[in-house]
Amino acid sequence: MGHLDHAAFGWLTPVLSYLMACTGAALGLRCTVRALATTGRSRRNWLVTAASAIGTGIWTMHFVAMLGFRVSGTGIRYDIPLTILSLLVAMVVVCAGVFAVGYSRDRNRALLLGGLTTGLGVASMHYLGMAAVRLHGDVRYDPVLVGLSVLIAVVAATVALWAGLNITSPRAVTVASLVMGAAVSSMHYTGMFAVSVRVNPSGEALPGATAMQFIFPLAVGLGSYLFITSAFVALSPTADEREASASAQRPVETVAR
Repeated sequence: MGHLDHAAFGWLTPVLSYLMACTGAALGLRCTVRALATTGRSRRNWLVTAASAIGTGIWTMHFVAMLGFRVSGTGIRYDIPLTILSLLVAMVVVCAGVFAVGYSRDRNRALLLGGLTTGLGVASMHYLGMAAVRLHGDVRYDPVLVGLSVLIAVVAATVALWAGLNITSPRAVTVASLVMGAAVSSMHYTGMFAVSVRVNPSGEALPGATAMQFIFPLAVGLGSYLFITSAFVALSPTADEREASASAQRPVETVAR
């Protein structure tokens, strides 16, 4: 059996991955709050931004954490198409959950259905990402820990959607995003502790790209997207601010006439 190291760089990758998950969650919650205060195309655009932020945060969290993953006795490569597919899955399922909550008249039913769908999608993203791992050996999973990781993903997704519906103040969003980041990280590392590897030493070159060749640049790019979008959301006026601005301009327009 190969020895698995989930934090080859010490606390660096766990902390960075947690921060990515928190950033994506906070941005997604703020966008959802904006979406629910609007209608029409504006609501749709805010919900798409929320879904992309949460999905990006979850995916980036996973693969930043994977930068610290090592197995003794073998190198590790990543299948590029499967890795990209895992990102698309994260985006699509989170988008489905967010839109279900954002547009459904029965919020409780949408919350349960959206939480289940999104949670299973997040778990699928995680295990697709693991399926993209290429190494000299056989990867096995503890079914109990896999089931626990899926349960954590469903609960975390449901809580995230509930928070999007019920939490509006910036301070509450911050606390909720910290909790959600912890839940997503817990799901990831529970899934990783389910992994065991039987190494088959070989001199053959592994297919795919190394983490530093592919995962790191992509994670940096997506992380930059999160921070740039965060700045955009922070600077854009809320519905209340737009209404206050419009109200302030009405007397001026009346006097001018």
